[in-house]
Amino acid sequence: MGDRAVAEAEGLTQAQVDERVARGQTNAYDAASSRSAWSIVRANVFTLFNAIIGVCFLVLLVLGHWKDALFGISALANTIIGSVQEFRAKAALDKLALMHAPAARVRRDGEVREIPVAEVVIDDLLLLRAGDQVPADGVVTASSRLQLDESMLTGESDAVDKAPGDRVLSGSIVVGGEGSAQVSAVGADSFANRLASEAKKFSLVASELRSSIDRVLRWIAWIVGPIALLVLNAQMIALGGWARAISDGKWQEAAVNTIAAVVAMIPLGLVLMTSIAFAVGAVKLARQQVLVQELPAVEGLARVDTICLDKTGTLTEGEIVFDGEHPAGSEPPAGWQEVLAWYGADPDANATARCLAAPFSTPPAAEPVARIPFSSARKWSAIAFASDTDAGGTWVLGGPEMVFPATGTGGERLRAQAVELAATGRRTLVLAFSPEVLSPAQVTAEQLPAALEPVTLLTFREKIREDAAQTLRYFAEQEVAVRVISGDNPQTVAAIAREVGLDAPTGFDARELPEDDAGLAAVLEEHTVFGRVTPTQKKRIVIALKAAGHTVAMTGDGVNDALAIKEADIGIAMETGSPATKAVARLVLLDGRFSHLPSVVAEGRQVIANIERVSMLFLTKTAYATALAVIFGATLMQFPFLPRQLSVIDGLTIGLPAFFLALMPNAQRYRPGFLRRSLSFALPAGLVIAGALWFYAWAATSAGIHEPELRTGSTLILTIVGLWVLTVLSRPIDGWKILIIGAMMIGLVLVYSVPIVYDFLQFTDPSLVTALLVLVTSLATIGAIEIIRFAHRRFVRRSAPPAPSTAPRSLRP
Repeated sequence: MGDRAVAEAEGLTQAQVDERVARGQTNAYDAASSRSAWSIVRANVFTLFNAIIGVCFLVLLVLGHWKDALFGISALANTIIGSVQEFRAKAALDKLALMHAPAARVRRDGEVREIPVAEVVIDDLLLLRAGDQVPADGVVTASSRLQLDESMLTGESDAVDKAPGDRVLSGSIVVGGEGSAQVSAVGADSFANRLASEAKKFSLVASELRSSIDRVLRWIAWIVGPIALLVLNAQMIALGGWARAISDGKWQEAAVNTIAAVVAMIPLGLVLMTSIAFAVGAVKLARQQVLVQELPAVEGLARVDTICLDKTGTLTEGEIVFDGEHPAGSEPPAGWQEVLAWYGADPDANATARCLAAPFSTPPAAEPVARIPFSSARKWSAIAFASDTDAGGTWVLGGPEMVFPATGTGGERLRAQAVELAATGRRTLVLAFSPEVLSPAQVTAEQLPAALEPVTLLTFREKIREDAAQTLRYFAEQEVAVRVISGDNPQTVAAIAREVGLDAPTGFDARELPEDDAGLAAVLEEHTVFGRVTPTQKKRIVIALKAAGHTVAMTGDGVNDALAIKEADIGIAMETGSPATKAVARLVLLDGRFSHLPSVVAEGRQVIANIERVSMLFLTKTAYATALAVIFGATLMQFPFLPRQLSVIDGLTIGLPAFFLALMPNAQRYRPGFLRRSLSFALPAGLVIAGALWFYAWAATSAGIHEPELRTGSTLILTIVGLWVLTVLSRPIDGWKILIIGAMMIGLVLVYSVPIVYDFLQFTDPSLVTALLVLVTSLATIGAIEIIRFAHRRFVRRSAPPAPSTAPRSLRP
């Protein structure tokens, strides 16, 4: 190893440490625990929506028409709500990620020192004891029954024996024995940090609501320029022509009218209401210990039709518990229970043996006279007591197939019984006894004694999460398919899956997964449980399910789950998981309770269903505003509204009621096609309203009605029709809806009767002609709206696709 050659007894010298620090070969690693502040600001501030509104807002401020710039408040509120919620999530996650800075134990200059993990350098000699977390990758140089738990990295729940020359990975836990390892990779080069780095790249969660709104905004962005020019030209000509309007300063009025038309086209409140609904949902979930890292994740889980679960930490708590004893002989020898108590209390006991301490609490009075420690290579251990003691003889605890490998009636019967028990997902050990006391030669050769007879079979199982079965039953009722993907033994995982209600007759070994995508997709449709899955395969499974058209959620807690959690449509991490896993997850279950997921689904469904209802209000406004701009621009007529008039009326007929409607209870199931259903009402309704307003403006102009009165009449028509659209879309009208609509009516009466508001909006008292035109136009428009709503309901029933149905073969009803 050249310069890396280090005397094990001495470790690195201080000079060698300083040299490696100078070369940057330290364990320091800046692992971002969550999204950066800049990425949050960028995502919420630099949007197409804000760009359009911002330009219009600045133009009005420059022109001195700040009273007409009220719409800027909506854009500001939307940005603040989104940013604040995501900053709160970031702060909570960063707090979760703050771990006690563990110290690493190293030997330097022949002395044992405890140093911060970041100060470990390449070639350092790590000293490992039970309970330690390995701070960096290394190679074992000495081992005294050293065992590591690598489940957070590989998904394999069994402890792994480590002998000299074996590799140890950063992030793994020493669960037994002790040893030393020479550091081979530090910082970003270590195994755990490489996984974390690959998972760290941020991507927005897929949101149908957000993508649909963005699509509308993109459509508007394409047409807003030409329409703005069309409207501006019409206003300038209506004010006497370009030359005259510029010379006498009336171009400013034309600019304000144009901005009124442009701003009306944008569904300001829909963006804001969506953010508010997401934020309120996130706050409600936070009270249930569910951290929402990105607002649209509230919606996302409601669209999920397939959920992938990691076994350890999701279906199970990651703990091994004693299951039971199964006699394997006729009459067990005296002292067998005390021997099991000794195994459970042994300081060097592994996780499985420690489970014996609770059911067997009284060890033998005498100490063993000989001992062969457990080894994962031979999978058994032995202790011997003097012949004159109660437990005199040799006792062997280990795997049945290893303790009784030879053929024979007794061995075959024992192994058959063990296989039968193992098929239920339980781990099986046998306790065997021989009256012969281990000799020194047998201890040295690690040789089993003669005349060994089975005493009892002991079974162990992983502790099932209490909420797992109930939660999976909920997903079955909601037609959400389940796939269990684990790094553990496929049959063990399948047995646990059956225990929580999944229909999993067998587990599929991921080492046999097809390499081609089509073959993988076929296997994923056919099987429910997958074992021996590597982190890369977990990611590939998620990608394959998404490619097959599924909306996929992935839960997990280990670094080995991070890549798949990041790739999933909705990634869900447990609070007890690794910082890398929590950083890439959309949702974090702060108390680790799987049973919170139904609440998240319900909250998401409420958001989607309510936003769909209010979206028809906002998109109707967008439709009629766009049509108005085109019609008035094409006919060279003055735009019949000021921006402030539209802002106030829209707030009372759409914005405020939509706020309450978006937060009302709604258990409607998710169905794809949100935008199509909304536009199928909004477009015809908007065209009818725009046509009615143009007719009124044409008739009023022909009757010689002056501009302030014409705008007052247009605002009255829009108020009446807007309230009727609100009423139509709120049906059935009951409970809180009556109060909401009634309050909006009272508010509109106050707008037209309170002098200060009346003057601010530049209203004037309508003449008899204007009043009659308003009444006739409003009644005709209301009738047309009723016809459109009736046809819309029939269209939705006939053409809307059913709720997502991924056949829940994987769950028993």
